[in-house]
Amino acid sequence: MITGTTGVAGPASAAPGERPGTSGPGYFSAGSDRKVTLTDGADRRPDSDHADSPKSAVDATGSGVYIVELAEDPLTTYVGGTSGLTRTRPAPGTRLDVTSAPSQAYRRHLDAQRTAVATAVGVHVTAAYTAAFNGFSATLTAQQATALRADKRVRAVTAAQALGTRSTSALATTSAPATSAPATAAGPDPSAAGHTPKPPKPVTPGPATGAGMVIGVLDTGIWPESASFAKKMPAPANWHGTCQTGVAFVAEHCNGKIVGARYFADTWLAGGGSVPEGEFLSPRDAAGHGTHTASTAAGLPVSDVTIDGRRFDPISGVAPDAQIAVYKVLWGGVGYDADIIAGIDAAVADGVQVLNFSIGSQLGDWEANTPIGMAFLNATLSGVFVAASAGNTGIVSGAISNAAPWVTTVGAAVTNLDEATLKLGDGTKLVGGSLDALPGGGSRPLVFGDQAGSPDLGAVYCEPGSLDAAKIKGKVVACALNDTFGSAAEVKAKGGAAMVLFDPVGNYRVNSIYNFPVVYLPTEKQAGTVFNYLMRHPTDATVSVRAGGDGSSVPGVPSVADFSSTGPDKVTYGVFKPDLVAPGSDIIAAVSPAGNFGRQYDAYSGTSMASPYVAGAAAVLRATHPDWSPGRVASALRTTATDTVGTTNPLDQGSGFINLAGASDPGLVIEPTAAELVAFSETAQPDGKELNLPAISLREYDGTRPVTLTRTLTNVGKARETYRSSVSGLKGMRVTVTPASVTLAPGASATVTITVSRGSAPWDRYVTGSITWRGKAHSARIPVAARPWGITARPYGDDGEEFGRMANGAFGYVQPGFTGPLAGRSTGYTPMRRTSYSMPAGVYGGVFDPKASGVKKVDFTVPANTAGIVVEANTEDPNTNLDLYLYKGDTLIYSSDRYWTSAEQAYKFLPEPGRYTAYVFAQVPGGPVVDFELKHAIIGRNATYSPATLTVPSTTERGQSVNFTLKPNKPLAEGDFWAYTEWSTNGAVVPGNLVYTQQSSWE
Repeated sequence: MITGTTGVAGPASAAPGERPGTSGPGYFSAGSDRKVTLTDGADRRPDSDHADSPKSAVDATGSGVYIVELAEDPLTTYVGGTSGLTRTRPAPGTRLDVTSAPSQAYRRHLDAQRTAVATAVGVHVTAAYTAAFNGFSATLTAQQATALRADKRVRAVTAAQALGTRSTSALATTSAPATSAPATAAGPDPSAAGHTPKPPKPVTPGPATGAGMVIGVLDTGIWPESASFAKKMPAPANWHGTCQTGVAFVAEHCNGKIVGARYFADTWLAGGGSVPEGEFLSPRDAAGHGTHTASTAAGLPVSDVTIDGRRFDPISGVAPDAQIAVYKVLWGGVGYDADIIAGIDAAVADGVQVLNFSIGSQLGDWEANTPIGMAFLNATLSGVFVAASAGNTGIVSGAISNAAPWVTTVGAAVTNLDEATLKLGDGTKLVGGSLDALPGGGSRPLVFGDQAGSPDLGAVYCEPGSLDAAKIKGKVVACALNDTFGSAAEVKAKGGAAMVLFDPVGNYRVNSIYNFPVVYLPTEKQAGTVFNYLMRHPTDATVSVRAGGDGSSVPGVPSVADFSSTGPDKVTYGVFKPDLVAPGSDIIAAVSPAGNFGRQYDAYSGTSMASPYVAGAAAVLRATHPDWSPGRVASALRTTATDTVGTTNPLDQGSGFINLAGASDPGLVIEPTAAELVAFSETAQPDGKELNLPAISLREYDGTRPVTLTRTLTNVGKARETYRSSVSGLKGMRVTVTPASVTLAPGASATVTITVSRGSAPWDRYVTGSITWRGKAHSARIPVAARPWGITARPYGDDGEEFGRMANGAFGYVQPGFTGPLAGRSTGYTPMRRTSYSMPAGVYGGVFDPKASGVKKVDFTVPANTAGIVVEANTEDPNTNLDLYLYKGDTLIYSSDRYWTSAEQAYKFLPEPGRYTAYVFAQVPGGPVVDFELKHAIIGRNATYSPATLTVPSTTERGQSVNFTLKPNKPLAEGDFWAYTEWSTNGAVVPGNLVYTQQSSWE
């Protein structure tokens, strides 16, 4: 066992906290520059640095590329009103015809208006939009932008923004969804299970396969030679698209299955730049992301899927007989919204019925009604269904991309386990994931990469060139997560038998096909177990590796993928996102060989993969029900979705897991009117709860008053049916639906009133549940999430941290969500208990594991009716870095692992009673013995401590910051003290703050 001040990575003389492989002896540090990628296949390429990515569209002076939206309606929404120009907006159930005389005349009018506006300020139009968006993009000075904003013919002037696949699709990974409809996916190597893949069953083209529909894919392009698109098909009636040729892309590539293809790079190239190295200035896909999404939505059935010589199960798109229209708007995985709008504009003019948008912002949307959002609104109003990815920032709640209410925002679900099991030499079993053929059999030697190579070259990560072949030949090599494909190639090249990837900071359950035995352990807890086992057994570690597991790597299937972005939408209070989840983990589909090591097929994960599943499902529904509007399709998909395994929380799963079979006959639909959506789009700070959406979101409502909403139900079934409402979940909420039942003839509608009151539900926390209308033959369910605003407005979800709960008694403040009288009380101050500890140092710069050396365990008993528990750790040794973890049983409650200080704090507000454990981890020990102090306070909600005077205003207004003080009535002893405050208004009691004060010896 290694218990000294250094690990095996190097001498103790280097600076603490530096990354192994550069100059530091420590293994891992929160301040290291280790890359953790959760992206699409583009990041899997050796040349994925994207050096030619576009710069900011607007510079510090305010000059750059802008999107100018003009005041008049585009073709999709113009209903008349201009002299001599008749309506161009398509009637319900029909599509925009850009070749009609009214469309041609109105387009000439828009062209003239655009020219006049641009000429007035002396700008050259880079790209013009008329179908789904009326306006243009142009390079403007700050003065020109200001002048255009003052022009009454202009609705908005917005600086162009860069978006990309990086925020919405995960690193290439695993296999097939087990779902109610065909999907582009496959299971792990069938040959390992001793069977031969079966060809897909022949399917007669028709509505159930999306025949007659065109799905537009806004992405990185397409690889036209793929077998997933190898079918000649006639263009559908009223198709107006084209096949734009370019580098390595000719007209013959548009064979009918690929019915049209275009590329958009005007904004990218506007500054005189070029596309990234390796890209094609054409619709051809250099990365693989666009090919993958297109084949997931509408790829043909393919029986002979082979990846690196291994055969996988047959695959098929969700709508295999739908046709694909390609709109390449991303270059090296990144693109400008100005080019994306050009793609949307073209797609709507061409005649697509469905659009897929697996693109998003890094941490989700930050404003409502963006230019892209407006283009999608106009597309929706003209009859085009839009599916979009929610994003892959599941670790941060509320970071939802594509949150517009007219877009179906899709989260990702795990539908296959794809597990692998490691058994360490001490008997410990760890269940991770793998898509590779694993060696199986008995134990093999296990060696840590850092012990088998050069630390200075990054052996801890098994970086290329870092390992010693003599030390790993025939062994299983454990490598920390960084460049996963580079690590696998290094271990393979040097003769290793297999690779175990572990993540020292915990990331996501994401696998890839490495063409080499690789097992991925995604959690920090697993990383700590492996790492510390290796530290205890630097020369005699062993492991057995086998495919399969016990199901413990996920709650079950289908379950929400841990990387999938969760709600609520942080932009608007009343819009519920994500809308639903679909297969998005370990999806095998066609890719671009240029960006995927020569592979024709590969496994990706991400909400980028889930969105095209829904796009394909929408194509099937539109083919089955040609008269259905996009809103009707969206409602059918959402009200028939089923719960995932492991959570029923709509903030995670939206309405639930897609059920295409049920959606084809939903019984009821709930869809917003065009007028409602337009009104939302024209509001500076829209709420959205008034929209007739199949969900209810009350993010920051006034809990002292009931909230009344309406929803209109429409019978789209073939028979008269009576539906009775019921409420589930929503503990502590009072919910009434009036009338409680409705009887509807086919095509008839009824409006119901829904009243929601707080009751005994907690303040400042979400309460979730659902309302269901059940008939004799159908059932429709809508999710409900309500968070009554007590004293802290919080735009995100309940992720374990209570924002605004910790306050300083000298200048505390609250922000009540109600208007009225305000009164408060406090428990007074109780001191933190201080205990000094010494423990032997563990590994320098290691990974936390409760059983490791260098960890001190301290238990606390938290009684019922506790307001809060606060635990703090500190050391006077400047060379020691402590981390602090607070657990309840095996559940992590709070972690504090700041690398720049050892003053760590963990807390829990209104904790459940029971046994809690604090673990102090010397992540960087400054010597062979670590001395530190642990302080803790358990504050009772109704306790009486050293008296203190609470001063607070007697009234408050909703959203107003209220300052308060909590001063001890008499001098306190030296040390740190905590108290609890509680507020009330008109008899309603609102939990308040954990308040601290300090008394120094010199005061």
